[in-house]
Amino acid sequence: MTEESQFPVVIVGGSLVGLSTALFLARRGVRCLVLEQRSSLSSHPRTRGVNPRSMELLRAAGLEEELRALPSARALARNSGVRLAGSLAGPELGAFREEYYREVSSDLSGLSPTTWCLCHQGELEGVLRRAAERAGAVFRFDSRLLALEQDTSGVTALVRGPDGRTDRVRAGYLVAADGARSAVRRQLDIPFGGSGQLGRFLAVHFRADLTAELGDRRFIMCYTFNSRVRGALIPLDNAREWRLDVIVDPAAAEDVAADYPPERCVELVRAAAGVPGLPVQILGVVPWEAAAKVADTFRSGRVFLAGDAAHVMPPSGAFGSNTGVQDAHNLAWKLAAVLTGHAAPDLLDSYDAERRPICEATVRQAVLRQQDRPRGADRSGRRGLPPGVVEDATMWFGWRYPCDPAAEEPETEPAAAGEPAVWATDPRGLPGTRAPHVQLRRPGGECSTLDLFGGAPVLLTGSIPGAWPAAAETAARQLGVPLDLHGIGGDGEFEDPSGTWAKTYGVTEAGAVLVRPDGAVAWRSAGALDDAAEALRQALARMLAR
Repeated sequence: MTEESQFPVVIVGGSLVGLSTALFLARRGVRCLVLEQRSSLSSHPRTRGVNPRSMELLRAAGLEEELRALPSARALARNSGVRLAGSLAGPELGAFREEYYREVSSDLSGLSPTTWCLCHQGELEGVLRRAAERAGAVFRFDSRLLALEQDTSGVTALVRGPDGRTDRVRAGYLVAADGARSAVRRQLDIPFGGSGQLGRFLAVHFRADLTAELGDRRFIMCYTFNSRVRGALIPLDNAREWRLDVIVDPAAAEDVAADYPPERCVELVRAAAGVPGLPVQILGVVPWEAAAKVADTFRSGRVFLAGDAAHVMPPSGAFGSNTGVQDAHNLAWKLAAVLTGHAAPDLLDSYDAERRPICEATVRQAVLRQQDRPRGADRSGRRGLPPGVVEDATMWFGWRYPCDPAAEEPETEPAAAGEPAVWATDPRGLPGTRAPHVQLRRPGGECSTLDLFGGAPVLLTGSIPGAWPAAAETAARQLGVPLDLHGIGGDGEFEDPSGTWAKTYGVTEAGAVLVRPDGAVAWRSAGALDDAAEALRQALARMLAR
């Protein structure tokens, strides 16, 4: 056994969520180690959709331009919508259009400074790894976690490296991002309850020239139904590279891929394409299953679960990996705040309290969408929202974390049907919700309010700032923590061309809004206060669990 190495945080799992966790931590100055049992990142085209909320987080990390310049993102920039057909070459049976479903091409400019980015997960993960390494994260591939032990001051992980030797790695905290079959979750004996198998599939990555059959259509996927295959054709470059997700028998052997040799996969591709004799090159075959499960807790002592280790859901809605990225973002600022001494360790309890209800509700929404998909071709009339379904934009932007009772406000905005405690259709700056997007102007150009968040906590003030600037300085000094101040309108550093920032945030021009480092509203005051400094100090202390 080699000599022990030490890191403030160890992350088990180097896929999308583990990479995101490393990136968000490293950007906050937290040195972290990522342990990945594979020898390299996967090249299989899995998740393709980075949804608008996740893009907001990656945009704040300075990665939007790089992501949109990826080969797959450029190729798929105009793709939108879901089609239904007997085969790609045959006539279409319809298109999936529902009240809750937002097309990828939908205009979101009133809600967000960014929108969807369709790119292959392999390319996305490469960007995240490079960015995390630039920020100081350390990666060890061919490294398998064997065991872990916790004590009052940290976690000790036993890790087998590529040379077969066992290392001891000491960390203050450990994040398990090691997937649906998480070894960490099993070691901690955390129950993983919910609906088991909701469907089994085989993802066939293949190369074939389907340019003529595709024509000028640019869709996200095309469900194909005929006597020889049931599945979904997914374009990866709108020409020669594709993925076919085939429905397989739920009772099939666990190693179902062995039942699908290349020649069988070729015939399935030809059936889905509707082109007998089509030349096909099979590039890879990966089995997967749809399930709906959530861990009973996302925290056990100094260990945290994130992504598929904490929750799994059907792919309908493309919520799965995006929910994991948002887990990582929520956890990272809290770990950083505790490790720097700005926050009390009790702040880490809020990770489970905030993320698990959101994830449970998101899993339910994914299941409802999956159940609704078979009716997608029914164009007999306007059906409205199916019972319990929350529309996409509310899912992306309308989540609400539970608030400290002192920051709680009476419900003044409508809650989304089916999930009143979790989703708000028009939150307008309520504590616990995402700080909304408002387009601002400053010397040098325009920006979003969201561009002001992501570092230290932020206090926003309006055109009548009054005592708030002095209060911010006093509160930050008394607590010994950073607090950024931004004035909007009046003599502030940002202009408000639309004149809507105060209304959008639920305050007056004399009010103030405290925003957490992850962009969630922590507290707000509708107007001026007699003792602004003390009120703000208390709100900032509560935000940091002090």
